Order: sequence, then C-alpha cells, then structure tokens
Amino acid sequence: MTEKEKMIQGQLYLASDPQLRKEFIEAKKLIRLFNITEADNLDQREKLLIDLLGSKGKNTYIEPPFRCDYGYNIYLGNDFYANYGCIMLDVCPIHIGHHVMVGPRVSILTATHPLDANKRASKLEYGRAVDIGNHVWIGGHVVVNPGVKIGHNSVIGSGSVVTKDIPDNVFAAGNPCKVIKEIKAQGR
Repeated sequence: MTEKEKMIQGQLYLASDPQLRKEFIEAKKLIRLFNITEADNLDQREKLLIDLLGSKGKNTYIEPPFRCDYGYNIYLGNDFYANYGCIMLDVCPIHIGHHVMVGPRVSILTATHPLDANKRASKLEYGRAVDIGNHVWIGGHVVVNPGVKIGHNSVIGSGSVVTKDIPDNVFAAGNPCKVIKEIKAQGR
C-alpha cells in the first residue's frame, strides 16, 4: 500500500513520501495562482478550482486567500460559499454538501498526529475524514476537528471548536462545541 493510500484511508503514513511531497507542491502552485487572481477574473478562479479540487458543484465561490494541503480530497456540493481565509487540511476526504456557507477564517482539519511521543518523533501522522451536510452555516473563526460530522441544516456559532459530531437541525456553539438548541423549520 502506498503512503498516499494510507493517508487517504486514515492510516499512519509518512508525509515526507516523494509522491505526496510532489502533489503537495503542485497544490501549492495552484493555490498561489488562485489567491492572486483579480477579483473580477472568476473564470480563472473557476478553472483553478476545477484543477485543484476532487470535485465541486455549481455556484462554488471561495474568497481568497484559501489554503489546503492537496485539494484532491475536497468535495464540494452546489452553492458552496467560503469567506476569506478558509483553511482545509485535506489529508483525508472533506465532503461538504449543498448550500453550505463558511464564514471567515474557518479551519476544516482532517490532519492529526499520534498521541504517543515516539510515533510523533518518527514523523508518522494520520487523518480522519470530515463530513458536512446540506444547508449548513459555519460562523467565522470556527475550527472543525478531524473525524467530525456536521448534520444537515445545522448552524455552528462563531469561534466554536467542533470536536464531536453535531446532529441535524441544531444550533451548536462553544469550545468544545455543543448543541445549544434545536432549529425549528420556520424559526430563526
């Protein structure tokens, strides 16, 4: 099994693997180009995102600056919007549904490291996939940690640190993020 296969499957892997380093650098080149595009050059941004991401739906808009590790592990649904400073560390897949809004300086992280000091010293790392449902709103400065699932129609309050799964149809906030209330169909 290659280091890339291990990485995507959430197993311990070496990020220093030559294939992974090459792909990491290629992604950085595309991200740099994306981040320096003129504000009115949406066609160029679209082309760069198609080249970078695993997939993207219609009406995807990411406000520069944007950062990610590889790009090919990011799958975006239709009508996705990310505000300034979005970071997606995509050593494992990040699946984001339709009609999702992400506030400024949101970090969606799949990368993590072993708790055991000897394993960390050996440069082994791993990841856990993140799954964000449809019609989700993530407020500014939120951190979504590895392995988290955020349910459909939920809202994550600004500044939250999401360490555990969040169910459908709730407002959740805090550090650690917890459910504050259920969202009713016609409520605010």
